[in-house]
Amino acid sequence: MKMNTLSIWNPIHEMDELFHGRLASVLGGEGLQSVAWSPVVDIEESAEAYTIRAELPGLSKEKVKVTVENGVLTLSGERDLERRVETKTFHRVERSHGTFTRSFTLPEDVDAESVVANFKDGLLEIQIAKREEALPKSIEVRVE
Repeated sequence: MKMNTLSIWNPIHEMDELFHGRLASVLGGEGLQSVAWSPVVDIEESAEAYTIRAELPGLSKEKVKVTVENGVLTLSGERDLERRVETKTFHRVERSHGTFTRSFTLPEDVDAESVVANFKDGLLEIQIAKREEALPKSIEVRVE
């Protein structure tokens, strides 16, 4: 008689194995290598403007670039990996590092010349005003 073995699927265990495989490939060869990453972004719209917020922990403002070209807003930059690894044993390297690029097609109602970017405490906030003619207008209605 053949017995079937029942095993319980554990997605956390599989993710851990997947991560360890990634970690081994990252740590293999000549030390630590860049791993592709992309910052998380929130986009908000008000009556007057669009606001884009990107989380960039551990970056300095010198490592972040914001450009607008042909109706496309592009965020780019680089997070360096600590290179002091000679005397350390890493059990996990989960913080992503390397270069990133995020691009967003701007709506037609924006004033591309009005882009203002502020960077504080790892949060990049970009304000893009809407064109004056795109703003909602109030018209007074007279009743006779």
